[in-house]
Amino acid sequence: MYTEEIILNLPKIEQHVHIVGSTRPETLLEILQEGDVQTDLQTLQDIYKFYQYTDFDHFLSVYRKVSDSITEEKFYQTITYQMLQRNAECNVKHVEAIWSPKDHLRNGLDYDKMLDYINRGIRQAKQKHDITCTIRIDLVRNYGPETANQTLDLIQRNHQNVKAIDIGGSEKPNPPEPYKQVYRRAKELGLHLCAHAGEAAGSEYIWEAINALDVERIGHGTSAVDDPRLLKVIAERGIGIEACPVSNLRTGVIKSLREHPIRSFINHGIKVSVNSDDPPMFNTDMNNEYVSLHRELGFTPQELFNISLNSIQTSYLSSNEKQNLTQSFHKEYEILTQK
Repeated sequence: MYTEEIILNLPKIEQHVHIVGSTRPETLLEILQEGDVQTDLQTLQDIYKFYQYTDFDHFLSVYRKVSDSITEEKFYQTITYQMLQRNAECNVKHVEAIWSPKDHLRNGLDYDKMLDYINRGIRQAKQKHDITCTIRIDLVRNYGPETANQTLDLIQRNHQNVKAIDIGGSEKPNPPEPYKQVYRRAKELGLHLCAHAGEAAGSEYIWEAINALDVERIGHGTSAVDDPRLLKVIAERGIGIEACPVSNLRTGVIKSLREHPIRSFINHGIKVSVNSDDPPMFNTDMNNEYVSLHRELGFTPQELFNISLNSIQTSYLSSNEKQNLTQSFHKEYEILTQK
């Protein structure tokens, strides 16, 4: 087997993918037409052009427009299923998907109905492609801690397949520390804790996420590379970093993939996962992420397989599920490398 063929067939886990950000151009066009949304996006070419960004803030504005285009809860089933279908094609076995209900609640959509349709898409993908998926709810830092607590109220009432919380959104004007009590309450509810940090802001935001929020994983975390003491703390505490290399390139967080700090993270003993973030919006998928690391940063199949194994260990799966998945990953890798 050629090296890249082995990489494409490696078993994988995706820890950081936004459901809305997984809306395919073709699906977005159908949603706009069926929802009778007033828009200047009339063709696929318009949407492909729309999915090009000048910087991180521009990307967020595009993301919000896509989110606002979801005018009916039922659209979530298709978007979720298609996201998992593509992941299954990349030999991803388990996904921990991110959903931002508040973005839609403010537009009049119903939390319970949206959650139901997301889980329908998850069950459909499990049946057709044998891929599993859990949900992480993004509280969206832009709305503030009070609104975040209101979202926790919804989760407490209906937490079907919801395993974790997060704060995404506009990072720079919204530091993690004000969410300390929200995260403490979420932990009491039995939810896992994660935060987008150090993507569009400095390493001080990562420190806050660790010290104030007590996170188990950090989304992106690229600016951690600027602080050797922070890297040491992340490694010592076993905090995972959800690396999204192509996303960071597309939004201008890094200038080239060769500048991505993922290898530095690994060299410092940090458990890293590799993720696609918003795959159709960045013209990527999990296979492209893995192959890009091989081509641009020289990652070997063994090193990429180790990333897959670390992704299991830092996932929100149970101990038994982690053990079973690790055994199955080893069996697959052994077969791949013997061909």
